[in-house]
Amino acid sequence: MWGGRFAGGPAAVMERINASIDVDRRLYAQDIAGSRAHCAMLVRQGIIGQEDGEAILAGLDRIEREIAEGRFDFKPALEDIHMNIEARLKELVGEAAGRLHTARSRNDQVATDFKLWVRDAIDGLDRDLRQLLETLLDQAERHAATVMPGFTHLQPAQPVTFGHHLMAYVEMFARDRGRLADCRRRLNECPLGAAALAGTSFPIDREMTSRALGFDRPAANSLDAVSDRDFACEFLAAGAILSVHLSRLAEEMVLWCSDGFRFIALSDAFTTGSSIMPQKRNPDAAELIRAKAGRVIGALNALLVMLKGLPLAYGKDMQEDKEPTFEAADTLSLCLAAMTGMLRDMTVNADAMRRAADAGFITATDLADWLVRVLNLPFREAHHVTGALVRLAETKGCGLADLSLAEMRSVEPRLTEEVYDVLAVERSVASRTSFGGTAPENVRRAVAAARERYI
Repeated sequence: MWGGRFAGGPAAVMERINASIDVDRRLYAQDIAGSRAHCAMLVRQGIIGQEDGEAILAGLDRIEREIAEGRFDFKPALEDIHMNIEARLKELVGEAAGRLHTARSRNDQVATDFKLWVRDAIDGLDRDLRQLLETLLDQAERHAATVMPGFTHLQPAQPVTFGHHLMAYVEMFARDRGRLADCRRRLNECPLGAAALAGTSFPIDREMTSRALGFDRPAANSLDAVSDRDFACEFLAAGAILSVHLSRLAEEMVLWCSDGFRFIALSDAFTTGSSIMPQKRNPDAAELIRAKAGRVIGALNALLVMLKGLPLAYGKDMQEDKEPTFEAADTLSLCLAAMTGMLRDMTVNADAMRRAADAGFITATDLADWLVRVLNLPFREAHHVTGALVRLAETKGCGLADLSLAEMRSVEPRLTEEVYDVLAVERSVASRTSFGGTAPENVRRAVAAARERYI
């Protein structure tokens, strides 16, 4: 393919290290779409003839069918998807095939293909995220009033509802959709026509090819157009944050279905057994989602490290951009599907959640707030009084509500019978009516608002 410059062929090991066809063959649809747009523009600009253009387009149609049907012979000696398609086009249409590469380089060709692929991947992940959000919202609405302990430091802190807890993940995954949408908006500039790095002397119409491929505009600088991989970095950064969110939810699901919690049960479809212990039901799907976050984070790190020392414009190092990006996109799509399935099928043990909400003096903050509201104590003093009451209850091995009024008055003489009202878990949850709070009516309103905003 190098014409007259080289007298000999590459060493076998050079062919192996140089070839990327096993990875970038996934770009075939984007490569053919870019070639169609480029061919149509060359014809309209009078750079190649109508007859050649029609032959090229017919040949590209046939190649696309061959690849889709598994009949295409990918050849590692031709390095990549671009040269494989070009070589097959020459077999099909002859000399006209050689005219297609007029006014373009593999540099702007691969940048265009890769951008198109990442854009398609973003659209696919956005659909996956929407399904996940719908599932979370359905469960949050169903459990808007299901009381559970809220935790800090994995210690019982204050009572919340399971619906409220799930709505926290709705906000997290909605931000992930927003980050991907931002990435898509920024990447939507077309590199095609930048050629190798300096543009071209042919009278091309970059606006035409940009519109044909669904881009907002052509990339403004030819050097930047062929060397830019910010879009892939942004995609992987958004993906890494998304994978962390998935991992955090997966970790909670592992905890919730453990014997120590029993808050949920996962279905047979998303659990496995043990080869030796017949009683086991292991939350393997959740554990694998938790583990696979490392692969996505690693993909971002690999791409950043590869790019960090590259001068403009193109270096062969950039061939290594696709494999981590493809793998991360596949991993994220798989994890989103698994998480959606687990959430959809899980059984919620509301009784276990409610029992757990009675542990750990979980309404202590409500007591402190009551002391501020009713006795007009400064909050720090109320905090101290409540802490002393917790210590007393701990010594006696009972809950706060189990202390007698006389025992409570030994710590704070002004306490009245009314204090027992705020120690009820359901009352505590219902009282959290501030915007964003856990009161069941708040949760139902938040679900409705999220359906409007995110779905």
